[in-house]
Amino acid sequence: MREDVKWTNLSRRQIARPLKALGTPASKNVVSQLLREQGYRRRKAQKRRTMGEHADRNAQFEKIAQLKQDYLAAGKPVISMDSKKKELLGNFYREGVTDAAKPTVVNDHDFPSSSLGKVIPHGIYDLGRNEAALHLNTSHDTSELACQSIELWWREQGLTHYPDADQFLVLCDGGGSNSASHYIFKEDLQALSNRINMSIRLAHYPPYCSKYNPIEHRVFPHVTRACQGVPLETLETAQYYMGKAGTTTGLKVIVRIIDKVFQTGRQYAADFKETMTIQFDDFLPKWNYTVIPQTG
Repeated sequence: MREDVKWTNLSRRQIARPLKALGTPASKNVVSQLLREQGYRRRKAQKRRTMGEHADRNAQFEKIAQLKQDYLAAGKPVISMDSKKKELLGNFYREGVTDAAKPTVVNDHDFPSSSLGKVIPHGIYDLGRNEAALHLNTSHDTSELACQSIELWWREQGLTHYPDADQFLVLCDGGGSNSASHYIFKEDLQALSNRINMSIRLAHYPPYCSKYNPIEHRVFPHVTRACQGVPLETLETAQYYMGKAGTTTGLKVIVRIIDKVFQTGRQYAADFKETMTIQFDDFLPKWNYTVIPQTG
């Protein structure tokens, strides 16, 4: 038990009663004031303690910082990607308030069995333009979805803004649908590189460092805020409200729907490692590599 945590909100009221019985009337507000005078405040737990730290953590952060600087200075695209938390589709309660003439009435229980499914928001954030693309899907969060999300961003936004680019940098976590250790992700990246005829540079964040991925703190919190207090009853409703996300510094979010079923449990081809054209860096090759389009 932490010794610096003295009283909860409930115990303040409980403390006031015996004080009153002893002839020293004190409301919970007086107790609160006394606590403040002693340096105590109402505090929330903060997620700051790292659960694990890789030996090459700092070296990889320095590598990512240098790559970002080089690519942005050269006018080449730098994108950060990740999947946001899945959301239930249906008349379910969501934190937050809205301006409305009447209360928003939602289901009294959030049972997944009563939903129309889950929406998976996969995001691409262009660091140089402070612009994001959010692609919604209702099947599975797979490496194929991640690569199709990149391709959709490139064809709809990237190609317009970077017509002379011959490659781009992708920053992402080391697990999930874009796992650094899964060759099915690399195989889907190879297919993507072939389709768009572009080299794709990958830099993965070390384990337990997903919160440093730019999209996590520059885009997703604003998308969450845009949907506060609004039940996401349909995919189109989610698209509408998520598209309202933005900031005073100019963040723009474009939301599209990917209407496709992505299969789970896929395996990479038996000869993929022999035929792939992926160049791994000498420095931390597991997290740093370039996918080069195959010719012929």
